[in-house]
Amino acid sequence: MRSFQLRNVPLLSRVGADRSDALRTDIDAAMAGWADALLLRVDQRSQVLISGGEVVLGKAARLGDKPPEHAVFLGRLPDGRHVWAVRGPLEAPEDPDAESEVLDLRRTGQVFDDTSAQLVATATALLNWHDHSRFSAVDGAATKPAKGGWARVNPLNGHEEFPRIDPAVICLVHDGYDRAVLARQTMWPERLFSILAGFVEAGESFENCVVREIAEEIGLTVTDVQYLGSQPWPFPRSLMVGFHAIGDPEQPFSFNDGEIAEAGWFTRAEVRAALDQGDWSSANGDSVSRLLLPGSISIAREIIESWAALN
Repeated sequence: MRSFQLRNVPLLSRVGADRSDALRTDIDAAMAGWADALLLRVDQRSQVLISGGEVVLGKAARLGDKPPEHAVFLGRLPDGRHVWAVRGPLEAPEDPDAESEVLDLRRTGQVFDDTSAQLVATATALLNWHDHSRFSAVDGAATKPAKGGWARVNPLNGHEEFPRIDPAVICLVHDGYDRAVLARQTMWPERLFSILAGFVEAGESFENCVVREIAEEIGLTVTDVQYLGSQPWPFPRSLMVGFHAIGDPEQPFSFNDGEIAEAGWFTRAEVRAALDQGDWSSANGDSVSRLLLPGSISIAREIIESWAALN
């Protein structure tokens, strides 16, 4: 039972809209679609309004007869309408009878439908990038948004900069049979465990990063590193790339970089019991489970569930 696959697409990897990247540089087409376009508002805490599982989209034309400089183009809905996003205060739905609530993608993204998950994840990543990339990395000059918010340009020399993505690996280490490693970071609450993750370094492959990070964090030497899937994690700009690998339960743990407080080998039965308790944010406070596991919005949860489902 050494290999397995993800059972489901990770929640933030779902697709429900056309990214329509060609429209980012087609000014005429972008202007033509603006009159009927929809607008996603994301506040300073990266929260949005949700109604009935769908993100609330207003009329973009209320901002003027063309997209403002700070707006970012997200793509087209199946009905052809363009969708843009801006950072700003949230506005109630146009229907006064519609019930809505303010939600954070990171904590409650599982309630979003496919289209909403894609739109909010993309908007969050782009707007976070703009918030922290207003000056050129080359000469420090102030830059301006371009290409529908998918680039920033230095007006002095024309140099373009594009949204930065920080790749990180996340890996479930198992023994090839019935046990897997779960670990708790030093800053996490007691009993909250997950699988191991770390950022990819310059000049490093994903697979080499898996081997290095696991050795650094818990001292295990892993083999047979296999890809599972990936998920954007726009908090602020990561891409989580999932793997599983084989480790030896007889090799002692060694917490070398100070990030991990404790780790252990858990049986599939123990992991299944913990999954039945929900996740760390919803588990019953009276639970005596040794484990609390990540929320369903994370690829970590999907990897753990997929491994636990094996017979």
